[in-house]
Amino acid sequence: MKIAGRKYRLHEYYELCKPRVVMLIVFTAIVGMFLAVPGLPPLSALLWGTLGIALQAASAAAVNQIIDRNIDARMARTCGRPLVTGTLTMTESIVFATVIGLLGFALLWALVNPLTAVLTQFTLIGYAGIYTLYLKRATPQNIVIGGAAGAAPPVLGWAAVTGEVHAHALILFAIIFVWTPPHFWALAIDRRDEYAKADIPMLPVTHGIDYTRTQVLLYTVLLTAVTVLPFATGMSGWLYLGGTLILDAVFLAYAVRLKWWPVPGLPMRTFGYSIVYLMGIFTLLLVDHYVVSFQ
Repeated sequence: MKIAGRKYRLHEYYELCKPRVVMLIVFTAIVGMFLAVPGLPPLSALLWGTLGIALQAASAAAVNQIIDRNIDARMARTCGRPLVTGTLTMTESIVFATVIGLLGFALLWALVNPLTAVLTQFTLIGYAGIYTLYLKRATPQNIVIGGAAGAAPPVLGWAAVTGEVHAHALILFAIIFVWTPPHFWALAIDRRDEYAKADIPMLPVTHGIDYTRTQVLLYTVLLTAVTVLPFATGMSGWLYLGGTLILDAVFLAYAVRLKWWPVPGLPMRTFGYSIVYLMGIFTLLLVDHYVVSFQ
């Protein structure tokens, strides 16, 4: 019984970290590490950089749940989180978030480089502090402005390997930054009533669902242009471009249907595809990078 109880507690701490979100963050950070060098990144930077970034991202996710616990309790998507159900206390959650956050910062500072440690810390503050505490409750543009924090991981990965912020890393940042609004607004359309009930000024709540559909379409068009930048700047080759244009075409098809031919369930299918889309874009970047290097 004690062992089962410990496993359950570990699972609750694991859920406090928003593992699926952190996995996507870590994936894009790792891709940034590999794209930063022509060969393989140094093992030390790859190992400790990944661990440090993951710990800080998990800490930010935990702080987000600490701050948003009352909002989470009013939404079906989040009402089962550990702080809402009471399986973890506030004290336990705060201690956990603080410890893993400090550990992540220390690892990055001591075993990677100070630039990565500082940038990752600013990202944590941007997401857990500025976005969660203020922007989320203050403006329907919350996800646009706050998206900067979510777009940072490839830059952090790049800095972990090279000790600098390169223009190519900023292109990776731009891709995620522009991807975030259509990704999240598709979810917000589906959960519009829940956000309204929780008094969160998401775009579908403040400007209506049809206006939000238009914004999803416009941002998806812009995203198509931004995802061509790696090819246009010589960062990636034809393999990347061909695969990306296919992914873009599918995303645009979802956005067009969402705007002019919406059907029940389509917003969540668009949201689900957007995650596959981003993983596909970064996988293509990685594969193309090593195909070109091999040639």
